[in-house]
Amino acid sequence: MGIYDYTVKDTKGQEISLSEYKGKVLLIVNTATGCGFTPQYEGLQKLYDTYQKDGFEILDFPCNQFGNQAPGSDDEIVEFCQMKYNTTFKQFSKIEVNGDNESPLYTYLKSQKSGALGKKIKWNFTKFLVDREGNVVDRFGPSEKPEKIESDIKKLL
Repeated sequence: MGIYDYTVKDTKGQEISLSEYKGKVLLIVNTATGCGFTPQYEGLQKLYDTYQKDGFEILDFPCNQFGNQAPGSDDEIVEFCQMKYNTTFKQFSKIEVNGDNESPLYTYLKSQKSGALGKKIKWNFTKFLVDREGNVVDRFGPSEKPEKIESDIKKLL
């Protein structure tokens, strides 16, 4: 299976096939609204504003597994992000990224690129960069700010 074989739920509970993103450069991020890294939403939105016209998409997956830092409903999380950070990139329904209930998408992403803790996701704002052919080309830890990975994104565009 490849990344385009997976389906995920949007914030309204609708199944979305990742095949809709074929030909795009993707940055897939697990996020939280009450995390020390939450201000990265600002950098993510700046990247999106700059490169979306060139075929760049950010797929945001809120996750409450780390310190209960995304406790709200999907609608509350969307509202928070739009009001505080003016986000316009695609947000999906809250997921788990580690353990028995982890999203199959994250099982796949982790199988493609390991991080500091091996395959396990360390914390919120872990980022996976996917090229236009659907290959997971890099993984960035939570402390890697969006502006620090801009050159990696530009290479793929």
